[in-house]
Amino acid sequence: MTYVVTDNCIKCKYMDCVEVCPVDCFYEGDNMLVIHPDECIDCGVCEPECPAEAIKPDTEPALEKWLKVNADYAAQWPNITIKRDAPADAKAHDGEPEKFEKYFSAEPGQGDA
Repeated sequence: MTYVVTDNCIKCKYMDCVEVCPVDCFYEGDNMLVIHPDECIDCGVCEPECPAEAIKPDTEPALEKWLKVNADYAAQWPNITIKRDAPADAKAHDGEPEKFEKYFSAEPGQGDA
């Protein structure tokens, strides 16, 4: 089992999760975070920290797509361990449907740089 970041992170990108992760397995894209499934130790401390409830265990149904998105982009995006402010309009996008189709960006974020 691993945890995955799902579409509600897109354009919300709260970073409370990166501060509590004991193994630094979060990676930053332009408008969302992902978890590296091979680095995640399944501790679960990140899940309750996410204000957008975008982090789920991969044992929940219908998360295969998100496991692949997390694995693919964790290999491409920079590691993030330092919490920064969420986007100014994060609350406006929290819970919005079809965020992946509307807003997903494959571009990397800045990471810890």
